[in-house]
Amino acid sequence: MKQIFRLLAIAFIGFLVISCEKDEDQAVINETATGKLSADKSVIVLNELTANDAVINFTWTKPTFNIAVVATQQIELGIKGDNFKKSATVDFSNDATSGAITHAAMNAAMFSIGATPDAVNDIEARLKTSVGAAAFYSNVVAIKVTPYTPNPDLVYPKINVPGGYAGAAGYANWEPTNSPNLFSPEKNNQYRGFIYVGSPASEYKFTINESWTGDKGDDGTFTGKLLETGEVNAKAATAGTYYLKVDWAGNTYSSVLANFGVIGDATPTGWGSDTNFVYNPATKTYVINSIALSNTGVFKFRANDDWAFKFQPKKDDETLISGKAVQSYFNAENTVDGDPNYKVSEAGNYKIELDLHNSAFYKLTVTKL
Repeated sequence: MKQIFRLLAIAFIGFLVISCEKDEDQAVINETATGKLSADKSVIVLNELTANDAVINFTWTKPTFNIAVVATQQIELGIKGDNFKKSATVDFSNDATSGAITHAAMNAAMFSIGATPDAVNDIEARLKTSVGAAAFYSNVVAIKVTPYTPNPDLVYPKINVPGGYAGAAGYANWEPTNSPNLFSPEKNNQYRGFIYVGSPASEYKFTINESWTGDKGDDGTFTGKLLETGEVNAKAATAGTYYLKVDWAGNTYSSVLANFGVIGDATPTGWGSDTNFVYNPATKTYVINSIALSNTGVFKFRANDDWAFKFQPKKDDETLISGKAVQSYFNAENTVDGDPNYKVSEAGNYKIELDLHNSAFYKLTVTKL
């Protein structure tokens, strides 16, 4: 029995020694001097036309430590007042003491942290030095940043919808490299979007990477199931606009007719009837070339003379500025809160244009004539 107690005591002492050594190792790395960061600009306006050019240059003094370490370096960016709870980082080499960030990289960072596009945002930047799991930070540099709205065609995954209908829609028939696309705003293999079909009994298939390799079609039952081998073409029974949804990994799809018009007490026909859009293949947009809108009423856009499908502001009623495009939201995608409307500040005749080619960013423009 004494021997058992002696062995247990030795094991316990050994555990304490090992634990103390681990605690000591964790406490060994100490910052002896903090890093210092500066920037050559305090106000920047980002521009997609010069996306690959440097927009801002940072210079820094590295932090020092009481032992030799191998550290990684990043510039961390966050919205002022958020205390970097939601941040984006840009990597730099371990031996760098300065570096530039391009318009594109800075805009991607702003998009990631939720900065407002086309408006001035108060942004904070700091040098983040990482040693293993430990992070050390420099002083904070304040920057005013105006991001641009990123081109959604380049940001979001997409599949293609080639078919015999595409030529009449302003694309090329049966050409994956020149066909309407369905996008995945959530980047989760779930694709959706609109196509315009000019004549009934038009056929189409689904491709990815603008190639016929791995294309998919209906399984022949026309019940929304996709096949890669032994498939047939999907079909649009009538002419019109269709809202398509595709689960690429799950091999399912759906197709719903959705012909849109404008309705509301700001329009000549009030809430009683719609003024329908006409598809323009030259611009690949839906257009009402001229309609009288009052500044005392409101309007929204609905499909099929019904209320199941609507394009609206995201949350609150929105006053549109002539000639300025805004993002519009499709209620069927659960992006609309409540039942908000659009309005104009000045009565008159307007051109209304809906650009539905990218489901990640539906675009609405009203222009006073």
